[in-house]
Amino acid sequence: MIAYEDRRLRALAEDGRWHELLAAYRQGRAAAVAEAGEETAAALTAPLGHLIAYAAPPELAVRLFDRDGGEGTVAGVADHDAGPLWEVLATRHSWLRLAPLLGPAPVRRLVAHTRVLLGEDLSYGAEPDPEGVPLRLEPWEAAGWEEAARVREYLPGGGARAALLTLPASREGLGEVELPAPVVRTDGRPDGQRVARALDELGALAPWAQVVCVRGQAPLAAALLARGRRVVGGYLPFALAYPALVRAAAVGRTQGCAHGRLRLWRALAAMAGADGRDGLSGSDGSDGLELGEVNALVDRMRCFTWHEPAAGLHHLHLALEDPASGVAWAVSGSQEL
Repeated sequence: MIAYEDRRLRALAEDGRWHELLAAYRQGRAAAVAEAGEETAAALTAPLGHLIAYAAPPELAVRLFDRDGGEGTVAGVADHDAGPLWEVLATRHSWLRLAPLLGPAPVRRLVAHTRVLLGEDLSYGAEPDPEGVPLRLEPWEAAGWEEAARVREYLPGGGARAALLTLPASREGLGEVELPAPVVRTDGRPDGQRVARALDELGALAPWAQVVCVRGQAPLAAALLARGRRVVGGYLPFALAYPALVRAAAVGRTQGCAHGRLRLWRALAAMAGADGRDGLSGSDGSDGLELGEVNALVDRMRCFTWHEPAAGLHHLHLALEDPASGVAWAVSGSQEL
C-alpha cells in the first residue's frame, strides 16, 4: 500500500512528477477499496493525498476528486489526513485558480466556503450557495478572529496547526455569577418548529456537546448544563463567540471549518426565522430567510459564557438568547484531543 514515507514517492515529489504520484494514489486507493473497503482505503492513501493536495499544481491536485480514474480512485469529502483533503487544497490556492478546475459539487461548495473564511469575496462571479449562505463574510463573522486562525495551517509533510476550541479561553473579563434555579426539564424543547429546529441544528454543530433550549434568558439555559449554581461567567458579543461555534464542527480530522460555517448559518437561520419556516432558502430564493433577518438576530443576540473547572482541551460553554422571542439555547461540552 502507499505510504508517504516511501522514499520513491518523496523523490517523485521532489522532482515534480505529480502525474506519477496521482497515478500511484489512484492505483493504491482502488486496490485498498477492493481489499479492505472504502474507509480503510481512504485512511491508507490519505498521507499521499495530503502531499498532492498541498504541493501539486492546482490543475493536477483537483484531480484527486475527479472520477476519471475509475472506481475506487476518487477522494471523497470525508478523505482526510491531518484534515480533509479538500481543505488542504483550499488553503493553497485562490478561488480564481480553483473555480475553473473543480468539478464535484460537494467538494466545490466546501472549497468555496473555505476560501470565504480565508477572506475572499465570492459574492460576484461564483454560483450562489444552494442554501443561500452568503459567499462573503458578514462583518460580525470577520470581527472576532484573525484571518490566519480561521482554518487549519497545513504542513507540507503532513500534520497541521489549528487553534484550540476554547470558550471561554480564560477567566479574563468574567466574574462570579449566581445562576437561576434550573427549570424543570421535560423534553428540552419549547413549543414551535423554529426553536425545535434550531435545537437540532446546534446539536449537529457540536455533536459532542449537550444542547438545551428554554423560554427565558441565557443564564437560565446555562443553569440546565452548568455543574453548579455559582459559576465564573459573563456576557460577550456574538462576534467573539462566532469563531468557537465554527470550530465546534471541525473538532476532529474529518471535518473542516467550512462545515462549521454552514452548520452555524443553518442554526442561525432556524433561530431567526418565523415559525413554520425551514431554515435557509433554496437557490431559487423560495421559502427563504433574508440575510437581514440573520444580521438582525446577531445584533440583538445576548451571549453568556461560563467556566467549568474540569473542561477538556476542547471546550465550549455558551448560552445564546434571542430577546425578541424570549428563547435561549445553551451548548456545553468538552473533548480531549
